Amino acid sequence: MSLSQLARSIKESATLKLNETAALLREKGEPVIHLGGGEPKTKCPLDAVINCTAVLNTGEVRYTPPDGIPALKKAIIRYTEEHYQKVVSADNVIASGGAKQALMVLLHAILDPKEEVIFPAPYWVSYPEMVKLAGGVPVPVTAEDGSFCPTVKEIADVVSSYTKAIIINSPNNPSGAMYSKEFVQEMVEFCEKKSLYLIMDDIYNRLVFDGGRAAICYDFMKAPLEQSKLVVINGVSKMYAMTGYRIGWAIGNKPLVEAMATIQSQQTSGPAAPTQWAAVGALNGVQSSIENLRVTLQNNRNVMIDRLMAFDGVKVNPPHGTFYCFPDFSAYMKDSQKLSNFLLEKVRVVTVPGKEFGFEGHLRLSYCGTIRDITEGLDRIKWALDPNSANELYLGDRKLVREWL
Repeated sequence: MSLSQLARSIKESATLKLNETAALLREKGEPVIHLGGGEPKTKCPLDAVINCTAVLNTGEVRYTPPDGIPALKKAIIRYTEEHYQKVVSADNVIASGGAKQALMVLLHAILDPKEEVIFPAPYWVSYPEMVKLAGGVPVPVTAEDGSFCPTVKEIADVVSSYTKAIIINSPNNPSGAMYSKEFVQEMVEFCEKKSLYLIMDDIYNRLVFDGGRAAICYDFMKAPLEQSKLVVINGVSKMYAMTGYRIGWAIGNKPLVEAMATIQSQQTSGPAAPTQWAAVGALNGVQSSIENLRVTLQNNRNVMIDRLMAFDGVKVNPPHGTFYCFPDFSAYMKDSQKLSNFLLEKVRVVTVPGKEFGFEGHLRLSYCGTIRDITEGLDRIKWALDPNSANELYLGDRKLVREWL
């Protein structure tokens, strides 16, 4: 079969592939613990379910406007005013089939072939492939000090005449690190000065711990929105635990949003009507589920960090948000893919190799599951790696005897 050069150059999503692998193992009856997942296990808001069901019960599920139904755009406008203290109009909003599609449509709207998009490492696994799908060149930036937060200068140093946009994801997937207010302010001012698009991927910005608060990019924007190249991406998947509903949005200047809507109309038409109404229900309904999820995740994070601190040689920075941490396991094995494969094969624990996020030697571990999954999963990992652990481990009714790396 003859495939395009583009198709041959794009890698499949490492995280989605791991989800598939875990599901197949579970179907075979294997006692798999999934610490690589990227979706909360809590129920989505009842208001979302009621709204979605109401639309389905009418039997009238039809096409929607390519940029989203008016009720959803109105809810997004209200949400933006409440949480960003920024007044926007319907012309500034496009709803998409998930935040991922909103970002993908945005990249198609702004990139010409070979133009560059910069993003700090570690980065979400999809950024490089999405940039390539849009014809661009991904340019990751790694901090010289080995931290999860490059400086503005380190980012500025790689800007070239081909640079079109910079993506900032805070709190960050996979590290859970949150960029400082000063960093966000400098990035907004730098991009305005250089006339670069600044894409704020804010999908986790309500899931922040220890009394922290994600920086609001609009606080530092000097240009009016209609003259600005600042774009905010968000959605209901993470904060409302609605990953399967696939509703996200982007907020930008009117000409950009119009272009995005035109592209989206040719790709998928508008997002599905029932899920848009579900998102309306979530955004306009009772909001307690977000805080309940945030508190649960903070507690889960504390349990995971305490367990990881008991590992000899593992370095871990407590995450400030999201539902991931990104410990350094290079003391045991520098090849994160090999280590991840070993843990899956040996003790049936799913992790995500750090090299997929631009940081070798690390593993992304998720704490959005149950406390039992976290504790048992880390106990299995410790048994597989720590020479001071017992010689035997039981997985269900199967006894394992240690085999060292």
